[in-house]
Amino acid sequence: MEPLRITPRLHLLDHSIGQSYLWRDDDELTLVDAGWAGSADVTTAAIRAAGLDPDRLARIVLTHGHRDHVGAAQELADRHGAAIVSHRLDAPYVRGELPVPEPDLLEWELPLWEHGLTVPEAPPTRVDREVGDGEELGFGDGAVAVHTPGHTPGSMAVHLPRHGVLFTGDTVASVQGVTFGVFHVDRALALESLRRLAELRPSVLCCGHGPAVTSDTAEQLAAAAAAGAVAL
Repeated sequence: MEPLRITPRLHLLDHSIGQSYLWRDDDELTLVDAGWAGSADVTTAAIRAAGLDPDRLARIVLTHGHRDHVGAAQELADRHGAAIVSHRLDAPYVRGELPVPEPDLLEWELPLWEHGLTVPEAPPTRVDREVGDGEELGFGDGAVAVHTPGHTPGSMAVHLPRHGVLFTGDTVASVQGVTFGVFHVDRALALESLRRLAELRPSVLCCGHGPAVTSDTAEQLAAAAAAGAVAL
């Protein structure tokens, strides 16, 4: 896996099914989402390939509790000394205390969902810090947690307002353009979350699936929110 440079401080790490993002501050690194179980070695290698020291990894921020986002989190955290951060409503799923809620699947989503189940199930994973809406996350010159319920109860985006960067998890996708995500537990609530994200008007959009968006970003996100309302 080769790291894809998005900005001087930001790389995308593509795990084929799902992806994670590496943010660099002066003295430490932050990983947003962690890929699937068994991907820790390739993630560590990708961080080194980006010219960075994986032992500077200070935290792993999980956008939600699905297996393709949580799977390698604890192995990476144990290896490099990072703290694991999750929204408090998804923390019980991450820790394996409760089963992850089943999505309300549309018929056309069924084969995609079944394909996603080929990813290894995430092991029970510790959460070192539980956060809520509006809490600062300690990186990116003021990164803020944005609660985006609907995909899962405790889904959250991560907004870096000083850099115009928005990590959306799976509320938004960027596969063949910016679109409303899939596999939501509560589709109407997820659409409300998408509308809230559109109001942030980011310049760099980092979704859980699909390439980063760096051109006409705010306009594309607003259009996705409008299209999602039609499709609901």
